[in-house]
Amino acid sequence: MLALDIENFLIEIQDGSVKNVGPPTKSVSAKLYHPETAEARAFGDSQVKITATDADGNELQIALSPEQAARVSDQLNELREQSELFDQ
Repeated sequence: MLALDIENFLIEIQDGSVKNVGPPTKSVSAKLYHPETAEARAFGDSQVKITATDADGNELQIALSPEQAARVSDQLNELREQSELFDQ
């Protein structure tokens, strides 16, 4: 399931064209629940891309710097060591 929360978002659709209207104060959060697949791979020369896809084909992609990816990896390792979550 993909959930989007979009604030202050206003578009105009005319003759098949989508035009941004309204102030540039938009914000969005995206959440992908129960992905069927998740993977990490190199993205270009300087980033790591994490991709998760659910059964309905919804996909979430995150591009991280190597430092950010290393922090996430460290946090996952800590969680694995300290939590019974990975023992299930």
